[in-house]
Amino acid sequence: MAGGSTSRRPVRAGRDRGRRGRRTTQVSGHRLGWVTARDDDALIGFVNVAWEGVIHAFVLDPLVTATARRQGVGRRLVATAVDGARAAGCAWLHVDFDDHLEQFYFDGCGFRPTRAGLIAR
Repeated sequence: MAGGSTSRRPVRAGRDRGRRGRRTTQVSGHRLGWVTARDDDALIGFVNVAWEGVIHAFVLDPLVTATARRQGVGRRLVATAVDGARAAGCAWLHVDFDDHLEQFYFDGCGFRPTRAGLIAR
C-alpha cells in the first residue's frame, strides 16, 4: 500500500455536540475508537469499534474500497482494532458478518466461531 497508513483515533465523549447534544455524547461514550487506512490522502478502509464501557468491544462498519481489496488492508484494519481493544482492557471483541466473509474473519483475522443468538425480521 504505497503511502498508506493505519491509524487509531480515539473518540472522546462530548465531541460532535450539536443539535443532538446529550444523545451524541452518550453514543460517543460507547465508541472505543476507529481505525482508518489511507493511501496518500485517500481513505481506503475503515473500522468502527464500539464497546459497552467495560470488557466487550464490537467491530462495526468495516469497509475497504473495491480498489484496495485483497491487499491485506482489511486484515491490518482488524488487527489494529484487536490491539486497541486489548489495550483498553477488553476481554471480548465481537464481530458479525455475512457467510461469504467467514474465511476472512476466521482464517485471516483469527476470530473463532462461537454460539450466539439472533433476532431477525
